[in-house]
Amino acid sequence: QVQLVESGGGLVQAGGSLRLSCAASGRTLSNSVMGWFRQAHGKEREFVAAISYSGGTTYYADSVKGRFTISRDNAKNTVYLQMNSLKHEDTAVYYCTAAHGILPISTTQASRFASWGQGTQVTVSS
Repeated sequence: QVQLVESGGGLVQAGGSLRLSCAASGRTLSNSVMGWFRQAHGKEREFVAAISYSGGTTYYADSVKGRFTISRDNAKNTVYLQMNSLKHEDTAVYYCTAAHGILPISTTQASRFASWGQGTQVTVSS
């Protein structure tokens, strides 16, 4: 069983930055694709970014490409999401997720990921 705990959310002005962290426990995730999704109020959960188990390959939603950077530290069992140039439309609850087993890095369906954190709220004021 994997436990994922997100942190780093908060309130920021448009144009600002935040760094989210996701700490995993229960099992090593060094062999797992990790990702971030977000869910705005009244909307479906949507893919944000994913990273391969080695950290060498990343994949982003078009809406965040060039502004967000996903990274991981397998020694710390932690995944990060650096968010720059934040926009009001980035406001959402952000969820960390981990795949169990082999998963293509370009997978964007939430149902394909096995473990989820509780989420952290990011609010961007305009």
